[in-house]
Amino acid sequence: MIDQLRSAVPHEEFDYQILIHALREYASPRDHATRLLEQGAIIRVKKGLYVFGPTFRRSPYSRELLANLISGPSYVSLEYALGFHGLIPERATTVTSVTAGKRRVFSTPMGQFSYWPVPSTVFCIGISRMTTSDGRAFLIATREKALCDTLVHARSIHARSTRQLEAVLADDLRVDLDELASFDTAVIAELARSWPSRRLALLVDVVDRLAGALRRQEGTTRE
Repeated sequence: MIDQLRSAVPHEEFDYQILIHALREYASPRDHATRLLEQGAIIRVKKGLYVFGPTFRRSPYSRELLANLISGPSYVSLEYALGFHGLIPERATTVTSVTAGKRRVFSTPMGQFSYWPVPSTVFCIGISRMTTSDGRAFLIATREKALCDTLVHARSIHARSTRQLEAVLADDLRVDLDELASFDTAVIAELARSWPSRRLALLVDVVDRLAGALRRQEGTTRE
């Protein structure tokens, strides 16, 4: 039974309809699905969403793809996306996402997935479509959007000047400031206009200052 399911389902993550369709030749597909769950051949991530158990996986499942599927519309962002893009030195254990819906947290066998709401006016700004190794896609914030989402939602951040915010970015969030110099300030400025936040306005100034310093350094090096 598991061999038939494994041959019928090419990916590690799949939903209930795919599961039942793959077991359609059996007299009671639901009973067989329950048996596979009890055996650990498949694992329920949440109602209607599954992954294969470790013994039957052909490749690692995608936590980012699961995050998109568990609750939507959503895209991966905040601390997890900062780690994904290499802006901070460590990966977050919780897969953090932004949603157009309500604040939610899911504790699953595949780990914890959290969702933070943002206004609809900024939800679609700064989203990137990434492709998995097997050709499927998930949505994740760009570097700029991930940092903006983090700054707006982090209640512990208190910065009233460009210098203060730069210190917070370097010391508290541990963001690689060299990477900030290559950020697209147009994206941040668009977010700041649609999502009024003193922190985002300051971030535009921080990125402009770092980019200017980098250009001057490169000019000196060429001379």
